[in-house]
Amino acid sequence: MSRSSPPESPAPPRFPRRILYALTAVAIAIGIGTVGFYFIEGLSLLDSLYLAAQTVTTVGYGDITPSTTSGRIFALVLMIGGVGVVLYALTTAVQTIVQSEIIATMGQKRQARRMEKMRNHYIICGAGRVGSHLVRTLLGTEDRFIVIERDPSRVAELTDLGVTVLVRDATLEESLREAGVEHARGLAACLPDDADNVYVVLTAHDLNPGLHIVARAAEQQAEAKLFRAGANRVVAPTIIGGHRMAMALTKPAVHDFLGSITANELELAFEQLEIEPESDLAGKKLSETNIRSELDIVVVSIRRSDGQILFNPSGEVPIACGDTLIAIGHSESLVKLANLTKDKKQSKV
Repeated sequence: MSRSSPPESPAPPRFPRRILYALTAVAIAIGIGTVGFYFIEGLSLLDSLYLAAQTVTTVGYGDITPSTTSGRIFALVLMIGGVGVVLYALTTAVQTIVQSEIIATMGQKRQARRMEKMRNHYIICGAGRVGSHLVRTLLGTEDRFIVIERDPSRVAELTDLGVTVLVRDATLEESLREAGVEHARGLAACLPDDADNVYVVLTAHDLNPGLHIVARAAEQQAEAKLFRAGANRVVAPTIIGGHRMAMALTKPAVHDFLGSITANELELAFEQLEIEPESDLAGKKLSETNIRSELDIVVVSIRRSDGQILFNPSGEVPIACGDTLIAIGHSESLVKLANLTKDKKQSKV
């Protein structure tokens, strides 16, 4: 599955300070020459600038020359100093360009090697309004991820944040392969166009059928298409925003509570925890554990391995191997509970 791509826009080059300093030195030399010829030779500002530029750059057309002894002495000093300044500027420019190319090439090779070694990572396709928020959220975690983005300004911003960025078209199969889609844990299609997201989801699902895919839908009618293409979850920011506004209007207290959790004002977080076979919690009832009393964690839902979802489970509900607990609590307590779902040797709660 392939798709043609228009020419890619490279990340915007940053103007090196060394070159800026060198150009400033040349401008200062020409400026000094212009002022000197203006007062010593009595030339107009334009003729003085013209003569100063000729002298500093050693062009010397000869159409305008100093006519006084003082002017010739000044021109001699300006020639010697100007040649040094120009040579310095040229040398600095060449060195900076060569060094930049070498560093960029080495950086690309290092990034390519790093991406080749990545396993169980996430791929973010698009770093626009939705994708950028997702990136900043993932930066606060220990999860490894790659962003595929082609907009130069966004690439520069992501690079400043230390994000691994692949400057490619996310809708291309080769771009997803280069990002390691075959070995990825999940993919988020955050492109602004629904058709592009459908194509990304379709291609990614074809390359890695077991990949967990979350897609953005700009229009409600695109949700069904994204699910058919292979998305596991579809998020429609405009619809969610409308629901949140309706809640803020009609149920402000509920809206404020959800907002405080999202903003982490209450220092609470949601977590999903899978009960593994060796977990000490497997086979116990919720009431037989001290998850609520000691860890101060509320289990709001249990998802069975067959897909059944139990909302607000009672204390008599047994915890089975393969269950996924949806819990809310403080981050430190959630970490302790996560350890209990995996290792029998941990202290019993």
